Amino acid sequence: MADGGNYDLVVLGGGPGGYACALRAALLGLKVAIVERDKVGGTCLHRGCIPTKALLHAAEVFDTIREAKEYGIQAGEPDFDWAAVQRSKSEPVKKLYGGLSSLIKHRRIDLIAGEGKLAAERGTIDVSTSDGNRTVSGRDVVIAVGSYARSLPGLEPDGTRIVTSDHALTNETLPRSAAVIGAGAVGVEFASVYRSFGVEVTVIEALPRIVPLEDPDVSKELAKAFGKRGITVQAGAKVTDVDTSGDLVRITLSDAKGKSSTVEVEQVLVAVGRGPATDGVNLEAWGIETDRGYILADENFSLGEGVWAIGDCVAGVPQLAHAAFAMGFNVAERIAGNEPRPIDFFRDVPKATYCVPEVASVGYTEEQAKEAGYEVKTTKHTYVGIAKAQIMHQPGGFTKIVYVPDGPILGIHMVGARVTESISEALLAVGWEANAAELAGLVHPHPTLSEAVGEAALAAIGRPLHG
Repeated sequence: MADGGNYDLVVLGGGPGGYACALRAALLGLKVAIVERDKVGGTCLHRGCIPTKALLHAAEVFDTIREAKEYGIQAGEPDFDWAAVQRSKSEPVKKLYGGLSSLIKHRRIDLIAGEGKLAAERGTIDVSTSDGNRTVSGRDVVIAVGSYARSLPGLEPDGTRIVTSDHALTNETLPRSAAVIGAGAVGVEFASVYRSFGVEVTVIEALPRIVPLEDPDVSKELAKAFGKRGITVQAGAKVTDVDTSGDLVRITLSDAKGKSSTVEVEQVLVAVGRGPATDGVNLEAWGIETDRGYILADENFSLGEGVWAIGDCVAGVPQLAHAAFAMGFNVAERIAGNEPRPIDFFRDVPKATYCVPEVASVGYTEEQAKEAGYEVKTTKHTYVGIAKAQIMHQPGGFTKIVYVPDGPILGIHMVGARVTESISEALLAVGWEANAAELAGLVHPHPTLSEAVGEAALAAIGRPLHG
């Protein structure tokens, strides 16, 4: 096929980072093309953020109906159809995909469907399409190829007994028992979904605690909450053997002291993180350096000479859709000749995990702040003293603030009901380097869950109200 024409910008990959970059660049007056082998929206829209949260919401609805008698409502014992739940979760995906596709078309961005890789000539992409091969050239090129679900040796997914999150989002039957290997965001979210729908769940984490990137106090609280829900947590346990020869999958574990134990389940969900989807992109053609497949870019995501990399495939950045959005916007501005401020991934990018209870955080943990040389204090306000949490019958959890006395708030960490909706206030406090007195001076509406932020700030300045 003939050359696809020259563009101001060619984006290789149409996930959150790629499409955000393209949309912003188009608004800035650039002629833009996206090369995408699957569907725009990437993992987040089709196999990640959106469908998983749809399942989590369905689980919440099921839990609410099951617990209705606690509120004096006689709803009877609910039942569910897992295949129908799976179909239901696809509806928001379809609507959002349609909206995104229309937006791309509206902004006159050319969407080229096919497998793209770097050509020998810098700035040119070879694309294998259903109609043949073509080339696309751009003054600037952004590599945004995303990531894939990792596995472990001996745990190669078969789609039924050993699965990844991709399989779990499409399987139309639920196992009676499951082991979730990996207790990061993906692992604890699926553990929550499975448990709500009656699956006996064991969470296995090689590191000493679950959600290991969060503050240790948060990890401890979540493990306690999981225990109350009937989820078995085995942290500090490494998988040494997997036997799939019997009716059940038999997993052999070894703890920190070398003691062995076994877990037998119908299904193993491998949730050990995501790797960069850079194989086959031909990065070496342009001399692009990598570390274990991750692209090594500078602080502005530049690879020099009009080439950039954003999103999950970049070394040292959080694998979060909203982080990719921010990177895409940032790079689009730079390509258009503007000078946006660099992204501070500690202060500017919050984390949100939608397990039950939810987890959210922004900024330094207590340990990280001390390692960075800060002399910090912490304060914590539990949900027990929050009226709205009591109304919801969900009083477990807390808000923790890490701050410099007479100085800025460095981090805010939350675990509890709906904390993913409260983290944006914490983001502003950390991002704007507010101190505890400034945050405490803001009047929070009553009764709301957000009061936990205000109460923690009041405690930090020695003026606790309900603590």
